[in-house]
Amino acid sequence: MRRLTRILALVAITFAGAAGLLLLSPPQAASAHDERDTVAPDGSGKVPTYRTAGPTLLVCKADKTDFDKRIAGFPADLRTINLSLWTQCQKSGYRHLQEAVNNVKQPGMTIKVLPGVYHEEPSLATPSAWCANLPARTAALGYQVLSWDQQVTCPNNQNLVAILDKKDLQIEGMGAKPEDVIIDAQYQRLNAVRADRASGIYLRNFTAQRTTFNAVYIMESDGFVIDRMVGRWNDEYGFLTFADDHGLYTDCEAYGNGDSGVYPGAASDINATRRHAVDRYAIEIRRCNSHHNLLGYSGTAGDSVWAHDNVFTENTVGVATDSAFPNHPGLPQNHALFERNIIADNNVDYYGHIRDGTCKKPYAERGYETGVVCPAVGVPVGTGVINPGGNYNIWRENFVYNNSYAGFVTSWVPGFVRNDTRLGAQFDTSHHNRYHDNRMGVKPDGTKAPNGMDFWWDGQGVGSCWQTPSSDGAEPVVLPQCGADDMPAGLGTTRYMAEPGKVLKLYVCAAYDQASQRIPSDCDWFGARGLQRIEVKYALGEAVLLGVALIVMWWRLLRGSRLAFLGLLLTVAGLVVGVYGTLRETTPLTAVGLGVLGLGWLCCGVALRRRGRAGLGWVTIALAVFALLGAVDRSLVMLPWIPVPPSVVRIVLEFVWVPWAVFASVQGRMLAGSRTDPLERYTAALWD
Repeated sequence: MRRLTRILALVAITFAGAAGLLLLSPPQAASAHDERDTVAPDGSGKVPTYRTAGPTLLVCKADKTDFDKRIAGFPADLRTINLSLWTQCQKSGYRHLQEAVNNVKQPGMTIKVLPGVYHEEPSLATPSAWCANLPARTAALGYQVLSWDQQVTCPNNQNLVAILDKKDLQIEGMGAKPEDVIIDAQYQRLNAVRADRASGIYLRNFTAQRTTFNAVYIMESDGFVIDRMVGRWNDEYGFLTFADDHGLYTDCEAYGNGDSGVYPGAASDINATRRHAVDRYAIEIRRCNSHHNLLGYSGTAGDSVWAHDNVFTENTVGVATDSAFPNHPGLPQNHALFERNIIADNNVDYYGHIRDGTCKKPYAERGYETGVVCPAVGVPVGTGVINPGGNYNIWRENFVYNNSYAGFVTSWVPGFVRNDTRLGAQFDTSHHNRYHDNRMGVKPDGTKAPNGMDFWWDGQGVGSCWQTPSSDGAEPVVLPQCGADDMPAGLGTTRYMAEPGKVLKLYVCAAYDQASQRIPSDCDWFGARGLQRIEVKYALGEAVLLGVALIVMWWRLLRGSRLAFLGLLLTVAGLVVGVYGTLRETTPLTAVGLGVLGLGWLCCGVALRRRGRAGLGWVTIALAVFALLGAVDRSLVMLPWIPVPPSVVRIVLEFVWVPWAVFASVQGRMLAGSRTDPLERYTAALWD
């Protein structure tokens, strides 16, 4: 019983050490969106419907010649309507949208905006008096984080058009297409249109553009619609909604944005405790086209979002839904459903604009209108979907093709990355996600268009499952499979820690910083190849250290043993193949290397015991066992029930084995089996 207690104690220490090593190297976080403390909607609202009648205000410009040119190509009936509205607007309308919003005195009103470009000159006046020196903290990106009261008192400090506490307001452009009505911030305001505590807001058929943050921002609103809108050429987001419920994006377009085109962040967390039993979603996104952004879609705490029948193409990354940034209500992210979307050709590398200094220029000189995008965060170029730290997300029936790095990337996000230091929060992400019935590497017309790989997973998570990869493969080669009911088949996995090499990679890659123009040179997301890649450097360094220690130990302690010589050859071969496996993801080389390595350790461990080195021999045999388990885990079936991958235990044992082997080699043969060797004495006591 005492022996069993000691063995269990050593196992516990091993697992604790593994946890400590991983948590010392977490992915770093930046704050892409900083906002006041929010008040979640109570859920009593509803998605507003489009109105064709009711009290109406008109907005237009006064230049009739310009107006006539703008409507000249309209269909006859729409041109007639606009001419009639222009005449009315000259008599009783407004010249600026903000003026009309200020004169909304009751719920249920509509503002019709006639074709033209609206610079909202009165909103650009220099703040005076109290508004010029607001006592507010400054976000990491340099803007002030204003309270609700400060927004009400100084509505145009940050917003070209501020819609504050207006209920059931509808604003629509009267053009033939969204580009006929343009709200243009000229990079002089944080937001072109901000709707704050504006439940029932309906925005339709106009373009918002050229801001230092968001084209359209809707916050703390229970009920909104973004309908046939365009959001373009913004330093951060095209359409950002935050802490909202009962929202609908429909038929929108977003492009040229430095973070994402579409961002339903911190959506109402209505399904947090519901597992897979979802009654409704807080936000619906349908038939939108988000292209030529850093990310087509992103959603930190994008909870209870249903995105379907959209197109996310020609971005750096198509979709990101995550728990990777702090101070967002509703973390960790959960319960997004993505189905029937096209997520393809997301291979545009915008990081060159960071390298050449373009993104250090004033906003208006960067060239956003000609295709420049300044990446706000670091993401893997050439990826369809990244899902860092999401739970209970479903990805089904999407076309995911021609993404040069990967179709899907799934990874762990420990809680303290989002400023949550509770112990349980360090392991509460990347669980119960499902990937099934997606068309991988195939266009809707059936043409093949392979991804770099179908799936990349760092190995952390409980209860997730994947469809069988196509010939493009996956990393790891073996993934937990979804069954006939689209739920995890078989015994599943219970992993609360990721593969150490992948954690290291995520940590290094997350060091991207736009402000300081820091781009990790050893991350393959940003172009590192071969031995430049951090995980390959790590694998090579580990292999050299172990190989040298083994050779020295064999020379000093095991010469003359045929079994030990065979073990030496196998171990060195396994280490070499393992490095090549790190270089060549989606191949079985890593598993083959681990298998050969395990056999080599086993031979060396037995030989050590025969030479009287029982303690070192047992540790070497333990290394063999966990290397062989790793080979099974990486190539045949992921081992159920274990909370960490076999590699974690193996690496911890390596930290014990290397100094022990070096110490034993220095002492030489004369102490073989001697009680003067303290490590052998301790091991003997353990097994007595």
